[in-house]
Amino acid sequence: MSIKGKAAVAGVYEHPLRWAPHKTQYQIMAESARGALDDAGLSIKDVDGLFTSGVSGMGIVSLAEHLNLNPDFLEMVKYAHDKGIYTATSTNAHYLTDEKARRTVESGLDRLIISIDGTTQEVYKQYRVGGQLEKVLEGARNIVKWKKQLKSKTPFVFFQFLVVKPNEHQIEDVKRLARETGVDQVRFKTAQVYDYENDPNHLIPLNEKYSRYKKDKSGNMKIKSGLNNHCWKLWHANVITWDGLVVPCCFDKDAMHQLRNLKNQSFKTVWNNDNYKQFRRELMTSRKNIDICANCSEGLKVWEE
Repeated sequence: MSIKGKAAVAGVYEHPLRWAPHKTQYQIMAESARGALDDAGLSIKDVDGLFTSGVSGMGIVSLAEHLNLNPDFLEMVKYAHDKGIYTATSTNAHYLTDEKARRTVESGLDRLIISIDGTTQEVYKQYRVGGQLEKVLEGARNIVKWKKQLKSKTPFVFFQFLVVKPNEHQIEDVKRLARETGVDQVRFKTAQVYDYENDPNHLIPLNEKYSRYKKDKSGNMKIKSGLNNHCWKLWHANVITWDGLVVPCCFDKDAMHQLRNLKNQSFKTVWNNDNYKQFRRELMTSRKNIDICANCSEGLKVWEE
């Protein structure tokens, strides 16, 4: 696909955060893309393709998913469901229109996590830059409605409330909002803060129950887990990217630790290859020295109900 010699409608947008260690690069790019589309008077529906630079292959597919550019997703869910495979996904619910909500319920999806990180627009937009709380609630209501109309027990729907300092005062409010909306549950998730030692964006909540970090005797912020040399994810939750790359887990957001490609080898072969064995040895001896492991949730209580 080439745009050489083609006319283009241009939109310009500068992301408001100059330093955002709590966001991945594709989140920032997706938010910037939406801002540029708004500036150009366009919407996601007008987009035919995606060109970007500065992110790896995994970042590109994550960006596409973040922008709702994968129309075959529900077909993949249905295929997995028909094969007896448990399926779950998370969403910001901005694109759960009435039709998509119906198709989501019909697909057989088992679990749907709806991210709602604030109960007022003012608080919600601080973390979900460019997001609209009312769209989240509308999407949630659509799912609940179609579950009832189709007499379906699935998907099990819960609000995920990522507890950070700006929203920790709304914990009781989101419980009430969940009851009013009709979702099955609300769960509170502790936040991963990339630069937790300095917390430049003031995200770490004051209530330590909802924090992955705590101050040591010297007043320095430390991760609660202590970074012990073990990890269940490495044996139970590996990730296969859209283009066949096998990576250790979901914390390898940009597929930097590639353990081989399923286009060339079977998963069994990859699972037992030297790369995988070496990665396991490194984790079991010095987890803190592996970039994606040094600030992950292993050994922590991530969910609070």
